[in-house]
Amino acid sequence: MEPVEILEASLDDKSVVGRLLELYQYDFSEFVDGDLDAHGTYGYRFLDNYWTEPARHPYLFRVAGRWAGCALVRAGSPHDMAEFFVMRKYRRHGVGIRAARDLFARFPGDWQVRQVATNTPATTFWRRAIPYPFAEERVERETVQRFVVPEG
Repeated sequence: MEPVEILEASLDDKSVVGRLLELYQYDFSEFVDGDLDAHGTYGYRFLDNYWTEPARHPYLFRVAGRWAGCALVRAGSPHDMAEFFVMRKYRRHGVGIRAARDLFARFPGDWQVRQVATNTPATTFWRRAIPYPFAEERVERETVQRFVVPEG
């Protein structure tokens, strides 16, 4: 597998992040009751906030110079993986695990990763991707892993 690049998305990259989020929401629609709007898009109502709020961080993933996915991280206590998407072509090739671990390392401290409880493939992925001891619990309709990323 080619090296995975994890890039903080610039304002110029916002449209790329937005298009990848459309693909993400399409995939995710089998687990939630999401529908297209009148314009034929899912939309992501918080997208602009990732370039206006300092605690929100948008990332893009590339493999061999090609877009492979994206992530939205909310820094805080705990840090939160708000959204995480790897295109189907790049799944099961280590892209997601490498991207997730890179992002965890960028934000030491307390973390939480949440999945819709019915999304068992995501829960299986996160159990493998989190390289630290974690506690897992069911909170309402979500499965949540909580863990600490050490400094350095």
